[in-house]
Amino acid sequence: MKSSTGEHYIALDHLRGLAAFFVVTWHFVHSTTGYPVPFEYVPDILPFALLDEGHTGVALFMTLSGYLFAKLLNGKQIVYSAFLWNRALRLLPLLSVVVIIDAARKISAGESVMGYLYWAVRGLVLPALPNGGWSITVEFHFYLLLPLLLWMLRRSVLWLLVVLVAAISFRTYLHHVQGEVQGLAYWTIIGRVDQFVLGMIAFHLRFKINCHRWLVLLALSGFIVLYWYFDYQGGFYRSTAYPSPSALWIVLPTLEGLAYALAIATYDRRMFDTNSHVSRFFGRIGEYSYSIYLLHFFFVFAAAKFVHENIMDISNFYLACLWSLLFFFMMLPLCYLSFLFIEAPFLKLRLPYVVARPQMP
Repeated sequence: MKSSTGEHYIALDHLRGLAAFFVVTWHFVHSTTGYPVPFEYVPDILPFALLDEGHTGVALFMTLSGYLFAKLLNGKQIVYSAFLWNRALRLLPLLSVVVIIDAARKISAGESVMGYLYWAVRGLVLPALPNGGWSITVEFHFYLLLPLLLWMLRRSVLWLLVVLVAAISFRTYLHHVQGEVQGLAYWTIIGRVDQFVLGMIAFHLRFKINCHRWLVLLALSGFIVLYWYFDYQGGFYRSTAYPSPSALWIVLPTLEGLAYALAIATYDRRMFDTNSHVSRFFGRIGEYSYSIYLLHFFFVFAAAKFVHENIMDISNFYLACLWSLLFFFMMLPLCYLSFLFIEAPFLKLRLPYVVARPQMP
């Protein structure tokens, strides 16, 4: 969507829509209990592992954020207070509506008001906010780190590689001490920082990445095979236990970020036909992806249960994916209204937050 700078990158909107579809399908197909499709199922067609483990869409969102802000701020200075103001205007209105609806539901079910408020306030630091709001907390932590990351990036991309090494080393230490690191790797900035950083690196290396298309294709193919194997080993919930003691979680956020960073840099540079009706349609889906992401939680589990129990058996994974696609498109009118009446009015209040960096004499 168009930023406060007036720039619009429709290719990134396409990828936002894809990330939202990953997450929606993950919830539609499996719910939180492996219903209607058991978590133990592994698709025979390898790329479908990304849908079977559709939580990976969050990694795509995070990597996109790193790439986008590196692109918007390339060669410019950031007015940090205006930047934070704009991000609050972008994220908080709809998140507030979701929290209010969730609070009304839980309080009417008997939860105390003070108990809910305490739980919601914890969401500023911990992954506690409802309907995927935990990922907004992680985004906020990234915004706090952004000035430092930009300062490092202006000096050398290698500095960001140091951040990656430090993050992996820290998760290795935590895994050694705690016996698992899945919770921190998935739900917090301790794991997600890799994806933001790799998105930023990918933007600055985009020309080199696009000069090696076959290597990118090979890397993405290897990632798909790895993710299928991860799914085969039990995936998010069934890899021995949850949280999983598997050491793969030390590097899984990094591997996700690397694969998606390569894909984003390649697609952003090579998506030529931006004005076609198809391109604009999928761009609109990306524009509404924030509403899709937060609002689908209110409907997706009940929708899958209704289809499975009243229309047809969708315990077949591929059939469930088709129904999830239909559900995804059925969400669009509601999400359009959400964008129009909840998100868009606040976007008019955004301030310019980038200025040209002065040239050295």
